[in-house]
Amino acid sequence: MSASDAASSARSDAAAICAQIAAVFSASADPTARSVLVSEIAAAAERGGRVFVHGVGREGLMMRALCMRLAHLGLPAHCVGDVTAPPASSGDLLLASAGPGTFSTVDAICGVARGACARVVLLTARPDGNFPRRQADVVAHLPAQTMADGEEAAAATTTESSPAKLPMGSLYEGAMFVLFEMVVLELALVLGQSPAQMRARHTNLE
Repeated sequence: MSASDAASSARSDAAAICAQIAAVFSASADPTARSVLVSEIAAAAERGGRVFVHGVGREGLMMRALCMRLAHLGLPAHCVGDVTAPPASSGDLLLASAGPGTFSTVDAICGVARGACARVVLLTARPDGNFPRRQADVVAHLPAQTMADGEEAAAATTTESSPAKLPMGSLYEGAMFVLFEMVVLELALVLGQSPAQMRARHTNLE
C-alpha cells in the first residue's frame, strides 16, 4: 500500500469511527447523560461535596480522565482505589460506570457509597437492568455498544461505506471520552472557570 493509499484509508477509518460515536449522541436517551452529569456535579460543588469516580477496565480509564479534568476545574475529585482517596460521606457524589449494566465490583462500591449517604450516579448503556435501579440514585444513559452486546451486533452494522467498526465495547468507551469533554466544557461555564484557571491547576510534576 502506498503512502497516499494508507493516508486515505486512515482518514476513512477515522471518519467511520467518529461517525459511530456521533451517532450515540443522536440516539434517544432521556434524560441525556450530559445533562445528568452536569447537574449532579454542579450540585455537589454547590453543597461542598467531593466527587469520586469509579469504573473497571477501559471504562475505568475514561473515568480517571474525567477525574483529572474535574480537578482542573477546581473540584475535590478522587479516583476510588487511590491511596489518597478520603472516605465518602453525606454530601459527596460517586460517579460510577457499568456499561453492560452490571459489574459485581461496581455494584459493591456503589453499595458502600450509598451506605455512607453519598449520592450515586451510574453511567450505563443498559439503564433498565436491576442493578442500576438498585444501587444508583440517578442513572445516566449512554446508548452505545458494549461487550455485552456481542460481536454480532457490531458485524451487522458494518457496511462498505463505513468499514471501520470499533471492537468489543470500544464504542461505549469512545463515547465516554466525548461525553466527558462536553461535560467539562459545560461545567467550566457553570462554575465560572476560565481556560487559564484550569491550566493553572495542571500538575507540573511531569
